[in-house]
Amino acid sequence: MSTIHTPSATAPRAPRTGRVPGWPEIAVGAAAYAVLLGAGILWIWSIPDDQGAASGIVSYVVSALAGAGAFAAAVLLRIRGLRSFGIRTVKVTWLLLGAGLGLGAYLLGIVVSVGYVLLTGDTSNPQGDYHAATSGGLLAFVLAIAFGAIATPIGEELLFRGVLANALNRYGAWIGVLGSAAVFALVHGVNIILPIAFVVGIITALLFRRTGSIWPGVAVHAVNNGISIVIPAVVALSAG
Repeated sequence: MSTIHTPSATAPRAPRTGRVPGWPEIAVGAAAYAVLLGAGILWIWSIPDDQGAASGIVSYVVSALAGAGAFAAAVLLRIRGLRSFGIRTVKVTWLLLGAGLGLGAYLLGIVVSVGYVLLTGDTSNPQGDYHAATSGGLLAFVLAIAFGAIATPIGEELLFRGVLANALNRYGAWIGVLGSAAVFALVHGVNIILPIAFVVGIITALLFRRTGSIWPGVAVHAVNNGISIVIPAVVALSAG
């Protein structure tokens, strides 16, 4: 399993069949993502400041729709074959490995974020509304799980692994894995979330490179996000 942990120029990867995405798909996907994300931010800004739970839910919805919408634009450009973008079946063992790595990513993310705070002194959390959503009652919690732990991982994995990492993999593991992970992290902003997103990006890109499927990465992403939703909800419930 060493190939899951260490990218190299000769790292094993799933065989490619048929056409695969390239720079045209990256460009179209990036443009569509920027437009959808910009529209989503305007939507979030329209929500009153005292409605943190609603803002958090909408933020999850925007994350999910921006990724899925940008992916759809890239697919429709010229290839129009979902299998070429990693929509393919994979063994259950890979999904279980992804789930386990999702837990590991969450724990490692804590360590990395502590290091980030010590190095930068930046303790601000741009995802405060997400936490408000998880503690806003049963309905808000269910919606947070649906959009934050299911829809968002699918949407973001479709775009950042199915399109971006997929296209960059032609240049080797270092570019495909680290390049796509860096972009994924930067999209989350230069803040305490950046190193956590980078860790998740590396793990999911490695799994995609090895299996050719987005689903193990979705499992990583879903477990990581799910834990980050459940823990604040449990803390809020205990405090109440």
